[in-house]
Amino acid sequence: MEYDVVVVGAGPAGLAAAIRLKQLAARDGGEVSVCVLEKGAEVGAHILSGAVIDPRALNELFPDWQQRDAPLNAPVTEDRFLFLTGSASYKVPDFMLPACFRNHGMYVVSLGNVCRWLARQAEGLGVEIFPGFAAAEVLYRDGGAVRGVATGDMGIGRDGQPTANYQSGIALHARYTFFAEGCRGHLGRQLEARFNLRAGADPQVYGIGLKELWEIAPEKHRQGLVIHTAGWPLSNDTYGGSFLYHLENNQISIGFVVGLGYSNPYLSPYEEFQRYKAHPAIRSCLEGGKRVAYGARAIAAGGLQSLPKLVFPGGCLIGDDAGFLNASRIKGSHAAMKSGMLAAEAAFAALRAGRSHDELAAFPEAFRASWLFNELYRARNFKPWMSKGLVLGTVMVGMDQIVFGGRAPWTLRHGHADHEMLKTRAEADPIQYPKPDGVITFDRLSSVFISNTNHAEDQPCHLTLKDAAVPITVNLELYDAPEQRYCPAGVYEIVHDANGENPHLQINAQNCVHCKTCDIKDPTQNIVWVAPEGGGGPNYPNM
Repeated sequence: MEYDVVVVGAGPAGLAAAIRLKQLAARDGGEVSVCVLEKGAEVGAHILSGAVIDPRALNELFPDWQQRDAPLNAPVTEDRFLFLTGSASYKVPDFMLPACFRNHGMYVVSLGNVCRWLARQAEGLGVEIFPGFAAAEVLYRDGGAVRGVATGDMGIGRDGQPTANYQSGIALHARYTFFAEGCRGHLGRQLEARFNLRAGADPQVYGIGLKELWEIAPEKHRQGLVIHTAGWPLSNDTYGGSFLYHLENNQISIGFVVGLGYSNPYLSPYEEFQRYKAHPAIRSCLEGGKRVAYGARAIAAGGLQSLPKLVFPGGCLIGDDAGFLNASRIKGSHAAMKSGMLAAEAAFAALRAGRSHDELAAFPEAFRASWLFNELYRARNFKPWMSKGLVLGTVMVGMDQIVFGGRAPWTLRHGHADHEMLKTRAEADPIQYPKPDGVITFDRLSSVFISNTNHAEDQPCHLTLKDAAVPITVNLELYDAPEQRYCPAGVYEIVHDANGENPHLQINAQNCVHCKTCDIKDPTQNIVWVAPEGGGGPNYPNM
């Protein structure tokens, strides 16, 4: 199949790029063929975010988005920032909050629903969207430029052989290919290596975000209320915090983010999230309510200094595939959309000039001249400061944002990748987590159940190991198998034989919610996440 532009991923970046291409073509009376591939069973099925959205990019893409019934129905009415101890909470006075924590003019949304709406707008403009098809392979021209992608074969058995349901993948060729897979895209990683895109960039650093959707008692609901917390249950040296957003219809989004640069191999981000919900200040909001959805996703938090080179012959990285997220504001949707729009404008100009399969140099140039670059520049020191500990980080971020306005005459660097940060089991203290009560706190498997996660049983495992011996000889021996704890879905288990001997790693790939944490945090980088059969994974409603 031949297109002018193929977009991999129907998130905010990919959809905004596709829409902008069609808008430019319509403005000029021309035609551009655009296809969007989405590995989820439907658009929005794999989308998970807090989310408070800044409408700045959306205003540029669709100035009439309100008349088009965009699902931004809960404007922010109040900001609260709390510091938690084990039993108490302390509200930061409003006048002390840096601008990055102020959300006036923003909207509490389901990003999945926003993407479903964007998909309808895209299809109305003539974009072809194919959900349920995972891009599994990058295709190259003889000269080395990206030619497009191929979708994965369907109906391949666990043994790697075709089954009775076998269907061959499809090659999609394009003059330019946009990669918008989200955080830690598996094709994006391949492109970074092939074209040395990370040369001169800091290591990317990540967080894992865990989220639940609750229906709460009407008398406790305050539509538009935005609450963030820092402190307990995490220790001072572990980056992280929470969000609690009041949507419409008596629903709240509640979640917890843990920076994946943590050092204790016994830390479990999932269990820290459950502990956080048990805090008196949080439990009081949830009591009498009902949990209706759960999910998890990694986020790229390195900021400006961790961005790779964005372009290569035949394509570009956009959205969180590159790392366009403002960690200080805990927002990435507007940044992802703007990056896609800038790439679309560069590609459209190239297409009109008769070019193809070259580098879209105008994209990074336009980014450096945009409001998005200025925003990320002001936020560039947030994550490096906060990685130095909650107390010191809070003080220095306050100085950076309030005194210098984000324009301090220095740029802090990210010195290490997250997988390099774990202590050994001998150096760390085990953490004892309380058992879930089944009312406010829950076990992982019941959580995975309400994520609607499903994969075809008879397919190759998409959580691949470079060396099958390493999980026991290195991870278990040195770190007490941390994959059992950093995975938020119970995918990894160390099991023994009937005599309690001969440990081996069991991978329950059916549980995978596609968060990519294992691909990021595995201390030996032995686990490589690849795309499973299209349509598999979570199916998030309203997340």
